[in-house]
Amino acid sequence: MPTVIGHHDVKDKDHWLASPKREEVFGTLGVTNIRTFVNTQNPTQVAVLMDVADMDAVMAFMQTEAAAEAMAYDGVLPDTLVILVEA
Repeated sequence: MPTVIGHHDVKDKDHWLASPKREEVFGTLGVTNIRTFVNTQNPTQVAVLMDVADMDAVMAFMQTEAAAEAMAYDGVLPDTLVILVEA
């Protein structure tokens, strides 16, 4: 099971940190061990580190309207999203 890092910018880090959307959305895709990170020098830059059982399912989901809605709810700036997969 690969570990994945997703980093991106957000409008409001406190709202992003408090949001239940990560667990709701990624939990249904079999993603586990989700951890959040914030750049202390620029708190609009955040990241998630997670274990992904089915990378194809997650990447397919990221192309859906439901993913766009979840990111909008969390205040994610989608153009800044970078996904790194454990090599």
